[in-house]
Amino acid sequence: MDRSLVEKYASPVPRYTSYPTAPHFSADVSTSTYSDWLRALPKGASASLYVHIPYCDRLCWFCACHTKQTRQYDPVARYLKALDAEIASISALAGNRLRVTALHFGGGSPTLLQADDILALGGRLRDSFAFAPDAEISVEMDPNDMDEARFDALAAIGMTRASLGVQDFNERVQQAINREQTFEQTKWVVDAVRARGVHSVNLDMLYGLPHQTLASIEATTEKVLSLRPDRIALFGYAHVPWMKKHQTMIDEALLPDAAARLEQAEAASRLILAAGYEPVGMDHFALLEDSLAVATRSGTLRRNFQGYTTDQADALLGLGASSIGLLPQGYVQNMPATGEYERRVLAGGLATVRGVALSDADHMRAWVIERLMCDFSVSRCELLSRFGEPARAVIAEAELLAANDRDGIFARAGNRFVVTDRGKPFVRSIAAHFDAYLGQGTARHSVAV
Repeated sequence: MDRSLVEKYASPVPRYTSYPTAPHFSADVSTSTYSDWLRALPKGASASLYVHIPYCDRLCWFCACHTKQTRQYDPVARYLKALDAEIASISALAGNRLRVTALHFGGGSPTLLQADDILALGGRLRDSFAFAPDAEISVEMDPNDMDEARFDALAAIGMTRASLGVQDFNERVQQAINREQTFEQTKWVVDAVRARGVHSVNLDMLYGLPHQTLASIEATTEKVLSLRPDRIALFGYAHVPWMKKHQTMIDEALLPDAAARLEQAEAASRLILAAGYEPVGMDHFALLEDSLAVATRSGTLRRNFQGYTTDQADALLGLGASSIGLLPQGYVQNMPATGEYERRVLAGGLATVRGVALSDADHMRAWVIERLMCDFSVSRCELLSRFGEPARAVIAEAELLAANDRDGIFARAGNRFVVTDRGKPFVRSIAAHFDAYLGQGTARHSVAV
């Protein structure tokens, strides 16, 4: 691809795992607001749960998650007591009315938890909420944490999907990001969860890392494919040292530029597609029979803070420090600082510190951005059907964008506005045209490719 085109559309923009994006949340949404929203959820409403464990026993320098390193287990044990208190509070407000269809453990490193605590947390959640018999339970796993007891505990709480970060198997790259993890370790974990009946495995890769080359990412991709995961996520490294200070440990001079990043992404994508995977959104791939691939073909793919998902629940409830939830009325986020989070929930309350109440215009633009990110297209007729006359303003914006496009990345095609194949690597930049909040405030973002 023409380098000038890459440079033109690689300007930093949000990843659009929400709209409005998190920098535009405010303290106008409080614990009182969240309590009211929870009480308003109707009986029988579906919910997915996200449980955040904000600790790791090592700090990967590339990571942009809310987490901290600990060599001691005492802080983790204290945190779990607070998490129990938050679960009890939310259950009292809405738990007996909700049907849980999905549960995701993220972090940090959820597998840092000791086996007994994994069992206790899983039991607490099932005692507090009504789980659907076919509820998906996914866990982010660090192979360096794992042992037989943890494998057995995760199987006992009903894990249905294991998600492992690979990043790059090249030793030089791993040392530069402080994430040493061999292929053999990764294979051992994949084999162990499959032996316990967990047949859905997701592997995450990163491009744009220090010392990374086409040869290293192609070699990593081949090794990943040898494990035949059900899903592969191919993320671009988000270098945001102004937000995550530990990323200053990465030498910026060793990072590839935007054109090289795109070249790495395309090289890995070609190998994955040649192995029989279907593309899902801008950076995921799935086997033909996987539910993500099915959702892509049916037009029901969704996007939230966990990335691309099949989750169709009425509400997403975030549990733990920094967790974000989404209800019909808007977004809520918990206190990120673990100590203050613990103090708030142990005092018998919730830990909500900010969020945003969604207007009708927010709902409309969120839908447009999500469809672009998931389907690379938006139906003009469906937009009007869903949102009525106010949709004409967004349609006019899309018409203008297509009319002024000289690079062949966005076009009108009958009833639809489409991101072309040439434009797909830049879908975040295209979606940004429909973001009414972009440019307000001082938020900074990672590059768009």
